Amino acid sequence: MIPTIGRPCLQTMLDSLAAQHADEAHPAPVEVVLVDDRPGAVPPLEVSLPGVDWPLRIVRDHGRGPASARNRGWRATHGTDPEWIAFLDDDVVLPQGWLAGLVDDLRACPAGVGATQGSIIVPLPGDRRPTDWERNVGALAGADWATADMAYRRRALEQVDGFDERFPRAFREDADLALRVRHAGWALTRGVRHIVHPVRPADDAVSLRLQAGNADDALMRRLHGRDWRAAADAPGGGFWLHAATVAAAGVAAAGLIGSLTARALGRHPGPADATLAVGAAVWGGLTARFAAIRLAPGPRPGDPEFRAELRRMLPTSVAIPFAAVRHRFRGELAHRHTGPWPPAPRAVLFDRDGTLVRDVPYNGDPGAVELMPGALEAVRRARDAGLAVGVVSNQSGVARGLLDEQQVRAVNRRVDELLGGLDTWQYCPHGPADGCGCRKPMPGLIRRAAEDLGVDVDRCVVIGDIGADVEAAQAAGASGVLVPTEVTRRDEVLDAPRVAPDLAAAMELVIG
Repeated sequence: MIPTIGRPCLQTMLDSLAAQHADEAHPAPVEVVLVDDRPGAVPPLEVSLPGVDWPLRIVRDHGRGPASARNRGWRATHGTDPEWIAFLDDDVVLPQGWLAGLVDDLRACPAGVGATQGSIIVPLPGDRRPTDWERNVGALAGADWATADMAYRRRALEQVDGFDERFPRAFREDADLALRVRHAGWALTRGVRHIVHPVRPADDAVSLRLQAGNADDALMRRLHGRDWRAAADAPGGGFWLHAATVAAAGVAAAGLIGSLTARALGRHPGPADATLAVGAAVWGGLTARFAAIRLAPGPRPGDPEFRAELRRMLPTSVAIPFAAVRHRFRGELAHRHTGPWPPAPRAVLFDRDGTLVRDVPYNGDPGAVELMPGALEAVRRARDAGLAVGVVSNQSGVARGLLDEQQVRAVNRRVDELLGGLDTWQYCPHGPADGCGCRKPMPGLIRRAAEDLGVDVDRCVVIGDIGADVEAAQAAGASGVLVPTEVTRRDEVLDAPRVAPDLAAAMELVIG
């Protein structure tokens, strides 16, 4: 299972996968699932597994991040129901023998082992010291439970409901999953296989952008307590140094304001000047120390990379403490009430035609409305569980001139009567060529319904009978459950994150 944002390195990775030798003792994968995590409307990925006939399937996740993409991928394997899911990243290279090593590692796992990790080799320059960015990537070589090469039992993933999708970036979602799988009673082991993780190019501001991960650290602290780093075998951070640096800058700023105010009022600015001097000295000393810490292991004067590294390190060493503190504060604020994964749903949004009522194409006649089996019971069960209930429905017959919006609303009122009154009704009157953002599989209807109900979209579950319903849920950030009918295509069933045979089973997934 490989999440991707379509980087050029993806085909290189697939080439190395296709080059693996499979035989009777070391069989090929049941299938290879790519999760296309590019946001928005994008052209299809043009990739292949050259020279092999292994099934290659691509599903979409609409830019929701690596945790969501990995969940999208492993949940889409329900058709083959594999015992193990091997996760890889799209920027790694598999050396010859990796597949055989994976199979051997899996066979060596007793029943109580929930995951096995491969080793990561990061090639670093041999003719000079590595740069800050190269060292950052090089740290993957010692990282625990990195899904750049990690295989999980499907049962373990099901037990903990996979990756926590509230982690929008890579790195901490790996550690969080490992901790929850351990807490569920599974052991995690290291195998003998390895992958190669090249250092991809990066711009001068990459270290500054990485500070957004401090918000994820706040989430880890909220979920796993103050000692989460020790529990996750994660190296200690340097946040204390950043916080002290920002505090010193604050003292200096307060001294400057006091000095200017005193002068404006004709008073002696001595105490304020002293505060300014102390704050500035401490800030300058901590900033210089931080820059020295970053520069010391890197290229030496005279190395070709030294001047460029100096150009990168000096301004980012000034800016990083402020970015780190800002992101940490943002994370603490955002996750102050966050509870365990998965969050309990607060709303169920049903598709109308084919899910709640029999699908009469372009129906504008309320008298032709007939509830689907189990529809009334499903709505009642949602209400009994305290969930809001709504409908999200494409009605392209309006755009096609086959009915008008007054007829759509009349049919909706009849459905509402039969079901005892729903909390929100959202429909899209546009056609496929209109390019609107509300027509499923676009996310607009789901987001509108969530806003109307006053609930977060990630606390909504969408239940429908075709792929566009669950794709719209995925694009919006909600959960989706497919209840197939005779019109549901086989590929839609295979690609759906969750499938239920009927509405009763779908509600069991939602409430259970």
